[in-house]
Amino acid sequence: MVITPVHYIAFPLLAAFLIPLIGKINRQAARIIPGIVLSYLAFVSVNLMIEVQSVGFITETLAGWKAPWGINLVFSKFSGLLATLISFMGLIIWAYSFNFKKVDTAISLKYQTLQMMMVTGALGMVLTGDIFNLFVFLEIVAISAYSLTALYRNRDGAEAAFKYLLIGSFASAFILLGIIILYTQVGTLNMAEISVRMVDVSIGMKTLIFTLFAVGFGIEAEIFPLNGWAPDAYSQAPGPIGAAFAAIVVKAGVYALIRVIFTIFDLDVASEFLIYAGFVTMVIAELSALRQTNLKRMLAYSSIGQMGFVLVAFGIGTQTAVVGALFLMFNHAVIKGLLFMSGSYLVYDTPGKEINALKGIAKQLPIVSFFFALGAFAIVGLPPFAGFWAKLWVLTAAAEKEMIMLIVIILLISVVEIVYYFRVLNKLYFDKRKEGVEVIKPTVQAFASMSVLAVTIIVVGLYPDIILGFLKNASDTLMDKSIYIKNVLGENMN
Repeated sequence: MVITPVHYIAFPLLAAFLIPLIGKINRQAARIIPGIVLSYLAFVSVNLMIEVQSVGFITETLAGWKAPWGINLVFSKFSGLLATLISFMGLIIWAYSFNFKKVDTAISLKYQTLQMMMVTGALGMVLTGDIFNLFVFLEIVAISAYSLTALYRNRDGAEAAFKYLLIGSFASAFILLGIIILYTQVGTLNMAEISVRMVDVSIGMKTLIFTLFAVGFGIEAEIFPLNGWAPDAYSQAPGPIGAAFAAIVVKAGVYALIRVIFTIFDLDVASEFLIYAGFVTMVIAELSALRQTNLKRMLAYSSIGQMGFVLVAFGIGTQTAVVGALFLMFNHAVIKGLLFMSGSYLVYDTPGKEINALKGIAKQLPIVSFFFALGAFAIVGLPPFAGFWAKLWVLTAAAEKEMIMLIVIILLISVVEIVYYFRVLNKLYFDKRKEGVEVIKPTVQAFASMSVLAVTIIVVGLYPDIILGFLKNASDTLMDKSIYIKNVLGENMN
């Protein structure tokens, strides 16, 4: 069987339909299907990433209709990197969530089905070359995320899901309106051909379309003030879902925003928009995280702040900055995934998920506490962990463009991060444990999942060159849209 990008969509989508059917015969077997599919997608990722390093682009046309008339999937060094990251994180999160909580098997099967739908949507967003299909895949991700937020059917979860649904509906409306207006101007939905024809669109119309996309995709990318859904969704969703939001949903949202800006628009304001929107998001989110007493809400605001930092890096726009932005996205998926996974066990049965309930828990859960401490050290950017190198690349890029004030703000925000993460570590390791408080030890699968992420953080921190080559290639591919247009349109390019 020839491995092609369509496998990323066909297999998880097929699994999503098969899980309920097989579940009627053997529920335990149905729960293993996502693991088999995600393992295969990881295998596909390794093969395609090796191939794309030599050929540059892998484009696949569906139903025999070549671009710009047909739908195509584009596996480049940029989109391939994100697809690989989503595939591996999906597999790790599946393993972590296996037996995470003893719930009715019907709920477990719903979770597995929705997880497959979420992965299908996220991979489709990253790989499609058609902007309307990008919207369709975004809707698949969003509907899965709404349902997963309310999986346990409690009042707080339902309220968080409703808020997410309400805000997400606005995002969908803005994006769809933007696509309709864009189509009236250029007469195509293929992003490569749109890019070619955008030179004939007036600056006023470009600004209007850009604004609609920025608001729509900005909601999924957690840009302030469009991120009102995120803290409630992160804190009320089951523990593994928080990790999935950080590693999969937000990555796809940021990818969509960056793909649209870098490929379709040439507006000078796009760069300024990313810097200012990212700057405001980063500052407000990190200061909000400082005030939180609920661990999962603190991690949620920290996640939003990290996404603001990513947007700032993309906004600087140099190759060094874009490499730093991609490094931040990789770190956010891995490190924040570890923090949500270990944090979920630290507050497993704690009412309110309060940070104060963590006093002295490191004596009872030493390894889980170590995982959380490792994630905290890495996310604030302490050497020699992976987070340090990403921040160094962004700060270097800012220094090259003499953005002194931005450097000062980033360093000050890093101090804020250190304060609230070290406050948690202080309670974990140095406060006296309350008597009679029970803890839940992680399952073997959860322990293995967290170990993989912890080892990745340490290895990438000690040997950043392992990943820097892929990040530089992805950066080059993203920044040179003429290569994207040439490879997608080929002989059909005007």
